[in-house]
Amino acid sequence: MLSRLFASALSLLTVAALPATAENLRPGANLVVEGIPPIPQTIVEEVKRYTEARSAGFGGWHPTKLEMLVSTRFANTPQLHLVSAPMGARKQMTFFDEPVRSGGFDPLKGEFFLFSRDRGGNEFGQLYRYDLADGRVSLLTDGGRSQNSFSGWSPDRRWMAYSSTRRNGADRDIYIMDPRDPKASDRLVLQVSGGGWGVQDWSPDGKTLLVSEYVSVNTSHLWLVDVATGQKREFTPRSQTGVAYAGADFTKDGKAILLSSDQGSEFKRLQHHDLATGRVRVVTEGFKGDVSGAIQSHDGRRAVFFVSEDGIDRAFLLDVATLTYQPIEGLPAAQLSGGSWHRDNRHVAFGVGSARSVSDVVVLDAETGGVVRWTESELGGLVADTLSEPSLVKWKSFDGLEISGFLYQPSAAKFTGPRPVIIDIHGGPEGQSLPVFIGRNNYFLNELGVAILFPNVRGSTGFGKTFVALDNGAKREDSVRDIGALLDWIRTQPDLDASRIMVTGGSYGGYMTFACAVHYSDRLRCALSVVGISNFITFLNNTESYRRDLRRVEYGDERDPAMRAVFEQISPLNQAAKITIPMFIVQGANDPRVPRTEAVQMVERIRANGGPVWYLEAKDEGHGFRKKTNSDFQFYATVMFIRQHLLN
Repeated sequence: MLSRLFASALSLLTVAALPATAENLRPGANLVVEGIPPIPQTIVEEVKRYTEARSAGFGGWHPTKLEMLVSTRFANTPQLHLVSAPMGARKQMTFFDEPVRSGGFDPLKGEFFLFSRDRGGNEFGQLYRYDLADGRVSLLTDGGRSQNSFSGWSPDRRWMAYSSTRRNGADRDIYIMDPRDPKASDRLVLQVSGGGWGVQDWSPDGKTLLVSEYVSVNTSHLWLVDVATGQKREFTPRSQTGVAYAGADFTKDGKAILLSSDQGSEFKRLQHHDLATGRVRVVTEGFKGDVSGAIQSHDGRRAVFFVSEDGIDRAFLLDVATLTYQPIEGLPAAQLSGGSWHRDNRHVAFGVGSARSVSDVVVLDAETGGVVRWTESELGGLVADTLSEPSLVKWKSFDGLEISGFLYQPSAAKFTGPRPVIIDIHGGPEGQSLPVFIGRNNYFLNELGVAILFPNVRGSTGFGKTFVALDNGAKREDSVRDIGALLDWIRTQPDLDASRIMVTGGSYGGYMTFACAVHYSDRLRCALSVVGISNFITFLNNTESYRRDLRRVEYGDERDPAMRAVFEQISPLNQAAKITIPMFIVQGANDPRVPRTEAVQMVERIRANGGPVWYLEAKDEGHGFRKKTNSDFQFYATVMFIRQHLLN
């Protein structure tokens, strides 16, 4: 799953080409553009400094040198770069039209690195080996319509484990391979049923795989699998109420497993499971947020873990022998990720980001406690100190449940009077909006004076396992009512303009956008849905088979007559006649999650009802736009849409 999915969404038919004049921007041949008026070239320069920010994501440490791979963008797509020293130059290593966002070195000598890449956003990721000696790239997996995910190296650093759907496109089996000789060594270890399987870790002797089976955000299971025979036995007990496990690893002495679990708790806690006695010790207590699994150093002496509370992450250093921990000082109050140890067992790389900074890489020296920045990515002409930092706001929903969100407000000195509002709903629904850098959206704050509110409606993660289950099945529209209560709250705020509100969202947030347009057209000015679900029945029928059953657990099973009746009732497609506000719909043609048919059928239905709708589709994108040229065009059109329908 993508953690904290679609923090912002402002991220079939023939092409209706715009007039090719010097004054207007002409869309690329890869774009389907309908109902969108000509876009003046002047917009490109006007918003340019808001479109040029880039970030750096940690890829992996070199095994013998203090250098790393990072993913960053210098052209149209992110690619892998080598950084050999703190704040050193980024040497580009991969050069593809498609994004490459992660990669890791051969852990033995660093003679090659592995990376994953798909085509046109279809998410059928294939694994590749890049040989540093000659720059050659070799395909390791089948190259077809399969998903392949790297899952870690064996203790002898020869074998890699990976999961793949190549057998039938639906079930995610477990394989191992020596990437130095892929054809001869590739071997199926475990054949499974379901799309939620993956390897968590290898035992220190290399004989056992710790394998996770994801069922839903509230339920998962852990298995111990014999590498030689493929025999598996369940490690975690079954629970009628469901238990979620994450971040599980063997301790380096092979005597225990460290993992994160919400067993007996609203939030995930770090636990120590003794393999000989079965004793379970709860390591962390008292946090009002989820604790990640512990990421251990290669010698097993220390580990780092994260705690997220009220949208801010904190990192801790754990002594594995004593199971005592202390906060890591010197890291910024921000969103943290990574926690990747170098093989010197001293240096730990973290990804850090905040509302005023893109994601970058810093490194902790666990011996001295010093923290050093390794990358400093550009804001594209924006000045960090001038960017809005959000405030946490809360309101009561229709049933008294407290809902919260992060509100970014424009400068009161520059913009007076009540401000128009964009409500931006995250995807998932097992996701969470956080106080992060909002990129292009800063234009709406700084130049148009529009406030942006990112709500965490029921079903969001980060607020406990009860909260995340409150929108399941037939309770789906309760999360829509949370937005209705938000509209009521906005009306009580003197600095917000309840007569000028736009709702937007991506993926599940796109469904929420459609649903809000159905139920609250009389209270909204306009709506923008990105890769949104318009009908749960057609969505479940057409989403890729490896994720269909996983989504049925969250949304409900359309094959059940009672649930199907609920879907028919709540489907935005079936209620499109109630939408009376302008709608902008954005879609990737190769989307494996929410197929383009969800967008096309909604466009056709709104038009049949005489409603105004803009439509933008990229033929070379999937679940959201990843190429800069496409994202830029989407942004230019969004600026026009907001000016015309929210502000006018």
